[in-house]
Amino acid sequence: MSLRLSILDQSAAAAGRGQDATIRQTLGLAQKAEAWGYDRFWVSEHHSHPSIVGSAPEVLMAAIAARTQRIRIGSAGVMLPHYAALKVAEQFRVLDALAPGRIDLGVGRAPGSDGRTAQLLNPDRSASERFPQQVMELRAWVSGQNLPPGHPGHNVYAYPQSGTAPTVWMLGSSDYGAQLAAHLGLPYAFAYFITDGQGADEALDIYRETFRPSAGLAKPSAALCVWALAADTDEAALRLFESRARWKMDRNLGRIGPLLPPEEAVRDYSPAEQFALQRLRESALIGSAATVGRKLRQLAARLEVDELVVITWTHDPAAQMRSYELLAQEFALTANSAL
Repeated sequence: MSLRLSILDQSAAAAGRGQDATIRQTLGLAQKAEAWGYDRFWVSEHHSHPSIVGSAPEVLMAAIAARTQRIRIGSAGVMLPHYAALKVAEQFRVLDALAPGRIDLGVGRAPGSDGRTAQLLNPDRSASERFPQQVMELRAWVSGQNLPPGHPGHNVYAYPQSGTAPTVWMLGSSDYGAQLAAHLGLPYAFAYFITDGQGADEALDIYRETFRPSAGLAKPSAALCVWALAADTDEAALRLFESRARWKMDRNLGRIGPLLPPEEAVRDYSPAEQFALQRLRESALIGSAATVGRKLRQLAARLEVDELVVITWTHDPAAQMRSYELLAQEFALTANSAL
């Protein structure tokens, strides 16, 4: 099975670096990802989150579209209950005009924020209950289809129209998203990095077993979003991982902030934390390119997916770049030297 690699960059904040610089780092990484041969470059949406400062994927995607030529660009994802489906469709129709045939519209139901921030984005507390209806409307509008007579959106269209259309993806970390993606015949991306793998087997089985072909997709198409970090040696990767490990341990205590440098990330951990930290290090997809490559191939084979979307956080942007470059070499991605 040929394994494709893509990137999800969340614009993770780092101590000592301006948040504006973090956004510009995402743009630079997208250009490198195209040159290295990655299939897609996705960006995320979070709100009032001191660790993840990418809050407007559609804006960031437009900037990436202007700086790239081949790589697919996507949202992972637009948190649809915050917005009107028609407006999201219009935004992504414009993006498709800028980068024809290269746009992925990943949508999710989660707020991407705390409850108070979510309510400020959309005061309607019941918005998420209409998520399935929103997705159906969104798919119709981005593909240029008319909604049925009697629907308020009948004879309403999202412009500009063209010969291509964004591909709608369902994102999820539970059975809910898998069931909805299967029912609507959409491609599905499971957020393995959010659940640390819990529920992945069940969600993917549900998706494949209940999939209903659609006009846009004849058979199930699933990707796995994973957190991974490669370095020149296993030891170097473990050192770099201290930033992420400290972030996760602090998050468990309700403390969320920017990534610390590895040398500042180690703190005194309680015995319970030390046990959890050891398990975290043992299960993490980190190491040399060969080590991470072996782990990723084993994971993809076990879950029967042919695409992995890789997320990497490091305090030093150069270390993040190096990780993705090493994985591109390990998986023999087709580099584009002209870019």
